[in-house]
Amino acid sequence: MKNLLLTYSLLFSSVLLTSCASTLVEQSDNAQTCSSGIVQITTDFSTARMDECSLVAKNEYLITLVPENTPINSSPWYAFKIQADQPTDITITMKVRGDEHRYPPKVSVNGGAWQLQKHKIKGKRLIMNISASPEPIIIAAQEVINNQYYVDWINKISASPQVSQNILGQSVQGRPIYKIESRSKSSNEWVVILGRQHPPEITGALALFPFVETLLSNSELSKSYLSKYNILVIPNINPDGVHAGNWRHNANGLDLNRDWNKFSQIETKQINQYLEKLTEQGQEIKFAIDFHSTRHDVFYSMPVDYGVEKPYLVQHWLEALDRQMPNFNVEIKPGNNPDLGVSKQYFADKFGVHAITYEMGDNTDRHDIIRIAHKAANTLMTTMLSNTDHNKE
Repeated sequence: MKNLLLTYSLLFSSVLLTSCASTLVEQSDNAQTCSSGIVQITTDFSTARMDECSLVAKNEYLITLVPENTPINSSPWYAFKIQADQPTDITITMKVRGDEHRYPPKVSVNGGAWQLQKHKIKGKRLIMNISASPEPIIIAAQEVINNQYYVDWINKISASPQVSQNILGQSVQGRPIYKIESRSKSSNEWVVILGRQHPPEITGALALFPFVETLLSNSELSKSYLSKYNILVIPNINPDGVHAGNWRHNANGLDLNRDWNKFSQIETKQINQYLEKLTEQGQEIKFAIDFHSTRHDVFYSMPVDYGVEKPYLVQHWLEALDRQMPNFNVEIKPGNNPDLGVSKQYFADKFGVHAITYEMGDNTDRHDIIRIAHKAANTLMTTMLSNTDHNKE
């Protein structure tokens, strides 16, 4: 526990998410307050959620987490702020309606450095003893990365002359869905990178940021890669779900990563339309990566015999990553789910190319996530630029 606490602290003080100041600025649309008079537990910031809260005894609170709708994947999200008029020790018990906890709690002062919060699990209840004070703290299932953070990050990335940004479309509730692009005048081949279809999947976001930054860097490898491949990044596909602190779904209560066949939701529909427009202009989609989180690190791919272009490309890439990272187990899980509506299947079926779902574990060391992402991006570029015949094993 001590080492993991240190890992969180170091990561978010030295590689700090630059939106820490904006974490509490973007207001919630459904703010709640649970108060004893001296202690206030509130959800007045974007991504905040505690659903139901009650004072059950002196300085003891019960919070019940409730999904936005059911059926739903088990990803109970929570984020709330605690503040007291004077130093007060409190106990918070959390339970999940119809489910159990997935994420251990993290604590931050105003959205800055994050550490694991001491807690215990008793049955299906999570119990924390917290010292509340006039200085507000945030307790959350994972580090808070709100919509404003993406705006700040996109602005930083777009400062590079070869990168442009624009609004691809809007979400159900009218929030902008941003895209960033790197275009080469000498190429019509595209690599597509997607993120944050599922709001609580923070480790996927923590991997996407350094992965994209590595692709778009000024290294000689990146320069060679960007002269051959155009890059399209849509880092935050579900801004409504992110803002609301949803467990899984968009504002209509649907899983966007089950909608890449029906396109019933405006978020997936607009991305599909944009990619269709690119191909109508003579552009070619060549590869896609969709960043997610699950309970362990895994790369979901299409089978080598599925019939996609360069069938061994992903195998060659991830085998190279495995060789270069002897202390990291590169788990490849091929799969074909034609009716499921996931993004990797969409790219394989519509464009005939490989796509993967890049999953980082919920509790993977945050330094390792960054290190893996940098190495994964570099080995991808090397693999795609190599003279290796990716039609052969």
